[in-house]
Amino acid sequence: MLTEEGGTSHTSIRHEARSLYDGMDHPGALTFVPAGAERQGFYRDVNLSYSALWIDSDIGLPGCERLRNLPILVNKKDAVVATLLSSLRDEMALGHKPDTAYVEHLVALVSLRVANLSREQQPLVRHGCLSRRALGRVRDYIDARMNSDISLSELAAVADLAVDSFARRFKATTGLAPYAYVIEERVRRAEALLRETGLSISTIAFRLGFSSQSHFTTTFRRLRGMTPRAYRVNSSPES
Repeated sequence: MLTEEGGTSHTSIRHEARSLYDGMDHPGALTFVPAGAERQGFYRDVNLSYSALWIDSDIGLPGCERLRNLPILVNKKDAVVATLLSSLRDEMALGHKPDTAYVEHLVALVSLRVANLSREQQPLVRHGCLSRRALGRVRDYIDARMNSDISLSELAAVADLAVDSFARRFKATTGLAPYAYVIEERVRRAEALLRETGLSISTIAFRLGFSSQSHFTTTFRRLRGMTPRAYRVNSSPES
């Protein structure tokens, strides 16, 4: 849970008759409650809004297995987790349906960082690259399903690797996380359609798997610095 705005004048959290936290809620505060844990909270002068991310305790994404052994964490700080949760909230508030791969990456990264809030950072393990054959299979799979909701677990299965190992190896090979690579490929293909066809922007968005025209426009502008319409105008022979 991430406290987005507001706070309390006093917050007291207890678990099994033991005090876990005694202080105040404030924007940016992160709380983690493991599956099956019960806590008692007492709040004074409550005026806050928060976002909550529920993670299936049986999910097989990297980092999530570490959550099972974590204690309750109250009002910790992590700027990366706060940014990820706020970004997801903003996307959904705009009516965009996040891609499965995007949500999987977000959950995996949040899980890894939350696990590190209660322990010292473990040394990073270097991972090798994907073989040329495995990378080719993954690229072909993405190309054939560009208009579909492609999940991280699907791509890992194509490469015949565990999800965690695949994500690390893919980034080591391409320089991009799998989700970022899929989005980049969609935008690259959109550029070709905008230059070479008269298809409407909404049709292009649908063909390339974006949840809506506004989602496509927002993503294209973020990666290319202009809207699809402006790109089409600038790319026309008359411009």
